[in-house]
Amino acid sequence: MYFPFDQSVLTADAQSVVTEAAKYANAGHATKIVVVGHTDTSGSVKYNIKLSERRAKAVADALVSQGVPQSVLGVDWKGKSQPAVATGDGVKEPLNRRSTISINF
Repeated sequence: MYFPFDQSVLTADAQSVVTEAAKYANAGHATKIVVVGHTDTSGSVKYNIKLSERRAKAVADALVSQGVPQSVLGVDWKGKSQPAVATGDGVKEPLNRRSTISINF
């Protein structure tokens, strides 16, 4: 799911993704769910680490609110170190402002 520039609040589209992921995970009795937050390359390394952490935690909190047990959740954040789209430093690439959800059964 994607985030607006410099934000960690879930959009309506992102909330829909979380709802579907939670339904899928709960129906199949997921054993591990990992949420990873990312940023684009604008901003400092330190700032982007914190922003990606907030994004990942926002998704994890939303999953818990949808009934996913906290005990199966893992949360990680990568800042701008793993862009989906390679760019130069300082580029505001919307596809890099994201969190991913991996579900294991």
